[in-house]
Amino acid sequence: MRLASRSSATALATALLVSACATTNASSPPASAADTRAAARDVVSAADAAMAEAAASPAALVSRVDIPYEKFVLANGLTTIVHTDRKAPIVGVTLYFHVGSKNEPRGKTGFAHLYEHLFFGGSANVPDFDVPLDAAGSTSSNGSTSYDRTNYVETVPTGALPLAMFLESDRMGHLLPAVTQDKLDKQRGVVQNEKRQGDNQPYGLFEYALNDGLLPVGHPYRHTTIGSMADLDAASLGDVRAWFTDHYGPNNAVLVLTGDIDAATARPLVEKWFGQIPRGPDVAPVTAGPVTLPAPLHREIADQVPLTYLTRNWTGPGLNDADAPALEVGMDILGGLASSRLANELVRGQQLAVGASASAQVEEDMSFLSMGMQVKPGVDRARANAAFDKVLADFLRDGPTEDEVRRSVMSTLSEEIGGLERVGSFDGKGATLAEGQAYSNDPAKYKHDLAAMAALTPAKIKAAMNTWLSRPVYALDIVPGERTMDGAKLGGWGDEDKTPAPRPDAKRPAPALPPAPKISAPPVAPVGALAFPAIERATLSNGIPIVLARRTAVPKLVLTVDFDAGYAADALDTPGTQGLMLAMLDQGTEHLDATQIAEAQERLGASISIDGSLDTSSATLSALTANLSPSVDLLADVVRHPAFAPAEVERVKVQAEAALAQAQSTPAGLARRALGSALYGSHPYAQPSDGLGQTASLAALTPAALKAAHDKWLRPDLARITVVGDVTMDELKPLLERAFGTWQAPATPAPAKPITAPIAAQQPRIVLIDRPHSPQSVIVAGRVLPLSGRTPDTEALQLANEVLGGGFLSRLNKDLREEKGWSYGVYSRVSQPVGPSAFTLSAPVQSDKTGAAIKAIIADMGAYPATSAITAEEFQRVTDGAIRQLPNLFETNAQMAGAIRQNDRLGRPEDYYVSLAAKYRGIGEPAVAAAASQYLRPKGLVFVVVGDRKVVEPQLKGLGLPIEIQQAPAATGDESE
Repeated sequence: MRLASRSSATALATALLVSACATTNASSPPASAADTRAAARDVVSAADAAMAEAAASPAALVSRVDIPYEKFVLANGLTTIVHTDRKAPIVGVTLYFHVGSKNEPRGKTGFAHLYEHLFFGGSANVPDFDVPLDAAGSTSSNGSTSYDRTNYVETVPTGALPLAMFLESDRMGHLLPAVTQDKLDKQRGVVQNEKRQGDNQPYGLFEYALNDGLLPVGHPYRHTTIGSMADLDAASLGDVRAWFTDHYGPNNAVLVLTGDIDAATARPLVEKWFGQIPRGPDVAPVTAGPVTLPAPLHREIADQVPLTYLTRNWTGPGLNDADAPALEVGMDILGGLASSRLANELVRGQQLAVGASASAQVEEDMSFLSMGMQVKPGVDRARANAAFDKVLADFLRDGPTEDEVRRSVMSTLSEEIGGLERVGSFDGKGATLAEGQAYSNDPAKYKHDLAAMAALTPAKIKAAMNTWLSRPVYALDIVPGERTMDGAKLGGWGDEDKTPAPRPDAKRPAPALPPAPKISAPPVAPVGALAFPAIERATLSNGIPIVLARRTAVPKLVLTVDFDAGYAADALDTPGTQGLMLAMLDQGTEHLDATQIAEAQERLGASISIDGSLDTSSATLSALTANLSPSVDLLADVVRHPAFAPAEVERVKVQAEAALAQAQSTPAGLARRALGSALYGSHPYAQPSDGLGQTASLAALTPAALKAAHDKWLRPDLARITVVGDVTMDELKPLLERAFGTWQAPATPAPAKPITAPIAAQQPRIVLIDRPHSPQSVIVAGRVLPLSGRTPDTEALQLANEVLGGGFLSRLNKDLREEKGWSYGVYSRVSQPVGPSAFTLSAPVQSDKTGAAIKAIIADMGAYPATSAITAEEFQRVTDGAIRQLPNLFETNAQMAGAIRQNDRLGRPEDYYVSLAAKYRGIGEPAVAAAASQYLRPKGLVFVVVGDRKVVEPQLKGLGLPIEIQQAPAATGDESE
């Protein structure tokens, strides 16, 4: 994959942070405050009543999840699926090859993923795959590799579809003449740094140990998709050619076109561009079913982690097995729902854990069934293990309730309906159709799965869970301690202790290939003016402004209540106050406890997320239109009436402390926290951007302090409401008036954050944070700019940054990733807060290249644009791309709501995005160069490096910058037995 993502227990880091930080009719008379409170007390029963309506029943919702399609197959075997969705002038292009890491033989682990990277390196008639797509306004083209498949996605303006067809066909049919030893070596380095980046995370070695314990040597799902370093080193040009020839024929591919296209238009395009590609050899199916362990197995490994992590693991059936839907719902009830058995018993009940989860990762031929528990510091591990196992034993004995099944299915269906908004990408309608075809020979497989889920009974789920989870278990525990395992030696076939590693690539010249036919790229048709929905505005009786953009593509909406607060508000309170206060909102109100709030959301098919940024504190509701009224009532209760019960505050505070420990043990999180403080000094923006504060300040927070912060900052005169989705203002405003209109501001003046306070000049330097045993260094850098997000006419600066570090084709990423192979990805940005902006960059690099990478960054920035001017190709790519991609930016309700909220926050006109294309067209190369010269120079940068001091410090001494040494916080986990 070309963006940092990894399917393993490293997701625990994110889970911990999220758990702690997230953390009527028009003629009716206005509701009183008492009426509002009464309505809140009736939320649970209202949710139950809503479920009785046919429009909101699981069976009815299944019928709303529909992706009509047409399918045809070319003579060479290429299966093409077309789905028409005219809501925007864009087309999602999704290409699946039915080959993944399970197809790799011994000694070639990681090769499917390595090849995915090579697929972007150009083909016979395309020097660089990304350049023409970026210039045409495509979303970032991307790819990913799993056990079962390799996929490639891009979403393009309709007028660029012929170009996308040309590009995809050229690399499917004519890739090999362009694959050189140099390209192989560079992408090998990129992939190895991707592996280092994953291994460098807390719990980053979990997946290796999981697969090693569950599956025997030689099982196709045993070795990880990233593979082993030795096997990657051994990959040769001969291997590349063989892999392409054996697996990348059109008969092993599924092409899906979704969006502003129909089959009558698509078929001639597909025939023209793909029809002449010869059929490839048939790919033999792989036998890779689930494995039952002969006896229970336990393993414990030490790692640089803040918490003990207990897990229970099994393999299960593949996605075409009749038990798969029951297992997905059963595992969701056990540990996926907010009101899951594990959460209710271990997190909120006995309070033995700061987090607990369960999931079914369902692959084509088998699944990974896992449950995990992050043990609360100070809890005896034996007690935790006993309670953990008891929850599972009780569930297997009793099975789920009817209500649990209904809540899980409703949540799943609501999420699937939301997924209908996106035509392309990894999780859009194109991927849904492609997976059904590739794995089940049925693009509509999703409908059968959802119908099966809607028909599930507690008895069916109990039977499936007992069939698969009563078998011998693999208990894998990660405990705080010194890491002794070496990720570089893991991920391979599994017999490395008995079999010598393959020899590194000898880089022998490969035989010459016949030239490919010369094919020219088709032109890109112009894009029309951006169609932005009409914006309606209204005001509640208490002065809260409402903004509505109506969109009817799916029967859902997104509603956000924003408050002018955010983590910068902690400058007037105690660091961590705003984050912990927000985390408490859905953990109990004056009328409902945390479990009741979670259950109400699940019954309604709704979700409430609480979040913050430096400037804003937000509560967002995603709801089915059919269940909008009780969903809004629930949101109002959460926002207006949090209880801050002492016992709940203490529980959530422990979770926040665990999340803080997690952030401080994660290299990127630790680096970001240090950089913000270094740049902003005593300014409010120096508050940690994760909202977690500091250890001492977090520990000192009390229920009274949190209630005071709520009353001080979450008040109607600091609020605004933004809604995007399937609702009219006539329907919406009475609901909001009843829920929020009676809310009166306190008599005290609204607080004001001192975001205009001066910022002391920071000394350029390198802050080195010592994190021993790190296989990779995380470099971040930045400086505060004499701008704010409200400064007008900064579009030239955004374009200048796009050239420098804003995208995949940027100079920094091209240099450190694509040319040098030292990093998985280097990016820069110019922030747009209400207050002072900052230029920042991020560059995770292999440890032995830390000093050289900083030197290269300084050189690249210093040369731009003084001695290395912006080129005509760069200027055309970033400006035309920015114009053409505008329709892609507003595909979903959430994207549209985000744009409207940002406009309001930064004081932009309502038609900002509509007029943006004309503004871009009016910016010339001199303006972009001037912005780069003024704001993107390396002078004044503060660098923060998180890495192994013994390896890194000697590399930094010749860079001419003062070096400040800090020690990474020690892990705080408890290892009690």
